[in-house]
Amino acid sequence: MTVVSFQVPAIARGRRLDVVLAELDARLSRSQAAHLIREGCVQVRSADGIPTKRLKAGLALVGGETIIVEHPPPEPLSAAPEDIPLDVRYEDDDLLVINKPAGLVVHPAPGHARGTLVNALAAYCARLSSLGGPIRPGILHRLDKDTSGLLIVAKNDRTHAAFAEQIAARTLSREYLALVWGHPNPPQGRIEAAIGRDPHGGKAMKIEGRASRDAATQYETLETYPYTSWLRLALETGRTHQIRVHLRFVGHPVVGDPQYGGRDRAVRGIAPQYRRSAKALLEGLPRQALHAWRLTFVHPTTGKSMAIFAEPPEDIQTARERAAQANAPGNASLRA
Repeated sequence: MTVVSFQVPAIARGRRLDVVLAELDARLSRSQAAHLIREGCVQVRSADGIPTKRLKAGLALVGGETIIVEHPPPEPLSAAPEDIPLDVRYEDDDLLVINKPAGLVVHPAPGHARGTLVNALAAYCARLSSLGGPIRPGILHRLDKDTSGLLIVAKNDRTHAAFAEQIAARTLSREYLALVWGHPNPPQGRIEAAIGRDPHGGKAMKIEGRASRDAATQYETLETYPYTSWLRLALETGRTHQIRVHLRFVGHPVVGDPQYGGRDRAVRGIAPQYRRSAKALLEGLPRQALHAWRLTFVHPTTGKSMAIFAEPPEDIQTARERAAQANAPGNASLRA
């Protein structure tokens, strides 16, 4: 990663951030500048050093600001076909629905040039949508590496564009199941908090982080256990790490989540009589207990309403059974 900074000249007063950044940084077009802003790779600090929150490409500059840009490492130019098994839950001439296992990265990126879902798709399909670019062909939405579950893949540009419209209109529903620490109160509700890049760097996201964007997640408690709960969640928006960040924000991180407080830190926060049981639960769960279990959408060609399901894999089912069988008396909740 390369970090560069620029001083905004006084003559740029009133002009858009993405336009000015593209002029100051010769490596960027306006669309590339806008993409980096959306991804949280750009910071703007006033002449007094105060960072701008909820950064947008259309931000009107006043002159005198400092723009800091993090240029990520270059991505691969294409994805080579690889013979990687796929769990296909639905397929026709327009689309695929894949049940992605935990541990599989969706598309090539720095550090993951091979062995991704896209590499597998390149070997499986003769044709995929080109709208995602050469290293994301057919990819409409993503799942974190260690989140399992359902993904839609578009085989052609028309299908890709139609699904993009459904995502924007929130008529494509994405539902998840998660085992979380503690017991949400109220047991059903909506989490609304903007998400952006963690200002300390890395891939972590944070509530009101850099370049924050509005985010909302609906949740419902399906079952409660002595120190955990089994939730159903639905995305209203699709921010990076959204469910994981939102659940940590309300004090109920996903069990096993190593990045957002779902492992040892969470164990220390529950009642002492449950800690041995909780540690044993985590020993069999090296990743977050989060699974994309249900997709509902309108088929772009037939107009038919469709619902595709995939039950959680064995590691999450086992963790849930162990959580339910915890034999210490009383309730436990995470400390504030």
